[in-house]
Amino acid sequence: MPEFLGPVAGFGVTFSTMFKKPNTEQYPEQKVPTAPRFHGRHQLNRHENGLEKCIGCELCAWACPADAIYVEGADNTDEERYSPGERYGRVYQINYLRCIGCGLCIEACPTRALTMTNDYEMVDDNRAGLIYDKGRLLVPPDDADKPADGDEDR
Repeated sequence: MPEFLGPVAGFGVTFSTMFKKPNTEQYPEQKVPTAPRFHGRHQLNRHENGLEKCIGCELCAWACPADAIYVEGADNTDEERYSPGERYGRVYQINYLRCIGCGLCIEACPTRALTMTNDYEMVDDNRAGLIYDKGRLLVPPDDADKPADGDEDR
């Protein structure tokens, strides 16, 4: 192709899309399914016996580039056992006002305690409601054996 046609070739994309019918989604009446590996809301998983998988290592908080995760670990005792190891995550918070959905926290988790679901509708009328604590992130004990949405292949 001659050099003088180079700048004009870039307009080809513009002209090809100018006459196409627009693709309008009727959200929220018609929800389009997300991709299988979509990064949505985080979830703290449990073992099959109901104990938490999180060992309070804080690697997810270290890996987060937006500093959206706060973890405070504590030691398990014989009277109060939350995870099978010697430590557990006593305080676990994710600030969705800061989270960029990159998934680096998922990659850093050594026990696969933290995964992401396909849930993307996280709205609230105040800022404090978008800081999820352990109670909102932890899977209920009866759902411990179910994988997260989009997590079957991982």
